[in-house]
Amino acid sequence: IYQHDANNSPLDHAGLHAWQVNTGVQDAAGNYIYANGAGTLDDVIAWDAQRIHLRTGSHRNPANPLRSDNRLRAVHLCEYGAQAMAVHGGLCGAAAGSAPKAGVLVALREVALHVARIDDLTDALECEAELLADSSTSQQYAFRILHADEVLAEGRAAVMLQA
Repeated sequence: IYQHDANNSPLDHAGLHAWQVNTGVQDAAGNYIYANGAGTLDDVIAWDAQRIHLRTGSHRNPANPLRSDNRLRAVHLCEYGAQAMAVHGGLCGAAAGSAPKAGVLVALREVALHVARIDDLTDALECEAELLADSSTSQQYAFRILHADEVLAEGRAAVMLQA
């Protein structure tokens, strides 16, 4: 997360939505391009037209807006997957010279959670998303979230794109 955002945004849900993900991509002037990550993702490790790989340590943040009762449950890994999808869509849109389309998560399928909670994990999380189907009105992705090379969650998600 860009340090300025972490220091100057309130640590509530709205403030976290203003945080930016370092895409690792530079514009023509040499400035890094940042994508909105809703406070769950930190850095884009790699991406292409079909997939994206991100890293984050936000599960360790006591102010993470997904926490309840001082815990971050594994079901919230679906949000991490959805955010990876959103960043991928934004990067693909920017690469094509168009603005990213807003979307609504409409379905989760074949979700497997392999842990009960994630706030107690010490290492960074690795988030992967792969575009399975793409049309002008919808997208379907597969996602996996890993910690220390162990799969924590995996599944598929469908998004309806807004015109």
